[in-house]
Amino acid sequence: MFKRKNLSPKQLAALTALLLATLFSLSIYALVTNLQMLFAYFIGSFAIIYFLVNEILERFIYRKIKLIYKLIAQTKASKREEAYQKYILPQKGIDDVREDVEEWAAQRTKEIQALQSNEAFRKEFLQNLSHEIKTPIFAIQGYLELLDDGALEDITTGKRFVGKAQANVQRLVQLLNDVDSITNLEINKDPILKQSFVIQDLISEAVNNLNVKWIKKNIQFHFKKGTEAPTYVFADKNKIYQVIVNILSNASKYGKIDGEIVASVYAIEEQKILIEFTDDGIGIAEEHIPRLSERFYRTDDARSRDIGGTGLGLAICKHIVEAHNETMHIRSKLGVGTTVGFTLANKAS
Repeated sequence: MFKRKNLSPKQLAALTALLLATLFSLSIYALVTNLQMLFAYFIGSFAIIYFLVNEILERFIYRKIKLIYKLIAQTKASKREEAYQKYILPQKGIDDVREDVEEWAAQRTKEIQALQSNEAFRKEFLQNLSHEIKTPIFAIQGYLELLDDGALEDITTGKRFVGKAQANVQRLVQLLNDVDSITNLEINKDPILKQSFVIQDLISEAVNNLNVKWIKKNIQFHFKKGTEAPTYVFADKNKIYQVIVNILSNASKYGKIDGEIVASVYAIEEQKILIEFTDDGIGIAEEHIPRLSERFYRTDDARSRDIGGTGLGLAICKHIVEAHNETMHIRSKLGVGTTVGFTLANKAS
């Protein structure tokens, strides 16, 4: 009838009443040896004690417990919660209630930690964004002041300063466009529109559009042998093009002169395609790899700014790939090169 542990209030009241009623009845029976009076005293005392103990538990303990549950909910109880507190909660033991409260506390701790992490991330993002915006703005301001101070009188110098100011304006525009892209992806303002297409054709298109930038370094591109055969993927073509362009741009920026970039396309599962891009550039130290897809993260701040870019390219790539419910990975070794890859579905799921 009773569990040894975790008794409900009614069970605890009944057990207490049974023990006390038995003691009272036996005491009365020792004085008056009458079985009828024994049973009468037992039943009467059991009923009275059970009522009193149950009321005490209900009023002074479980009302407090109900208040705790209401505070946990933090809102006006719904009909379902009211039914729970009226019918189910009274059947719970103290250990059950403790477990509920501990579970709630653990959940709230996780939420608080997540909020603290997000707050730290937000502060770091705003700080980095402010720094990234200030850099081109101060440069533009400086060139305009030089032009205003008389640099315009020298046509060659004036044109050079105007060109540098325009380059910084373009960098600022690109930065704002990249921030806007990430924001739209995060709030699902820019939906994923999937279609079936050959991934090698899209890679070739991106390479042809970027090839002019590779001429100075004489960087060569080719598909890994055995992966040239047309492979269909099911994804948002425009967004995956953006991912490919960002990855190839990074590969060319940090690639060595007379280097090469190799694309590979593998069918790794029945419905998964792995696309990888490998360069033989400067590589990245192992400690930096986990943070490469963070916004504005740079392994070498000064050198990265000299090379160009907003520091958001890989962050955008990660957002786009994850919006497809796929994964992106990076492997690299200093002085050897870097491989960036991601997976895509090859058919509608």
